[in-house]
Amino acid sequence: MSEADFYGTGRRKTSTARVYMKTGSGEITVNNRPLDKFFGRQTAQMIVRQPLELINLTDK
Repeated sequence: MSEADFYGTGRRKTSTARVYMKTGSGEITVNNRPLDKFFGRQTAQMIVRQPLELINLTDK
């Protein structure tokens, strides 16, 4: 991985979530699907975007 790539792991009980972030166009994909196709509700999409909006990285 290059210096601009980030990786994170979250666990709860027996579930594991992995997140890979890299510099790009600002498009968010979940399981190779666009964010709006994976999360149909606007509130779920908002929750995903909130951390990026907080640090002004929504377009990167």
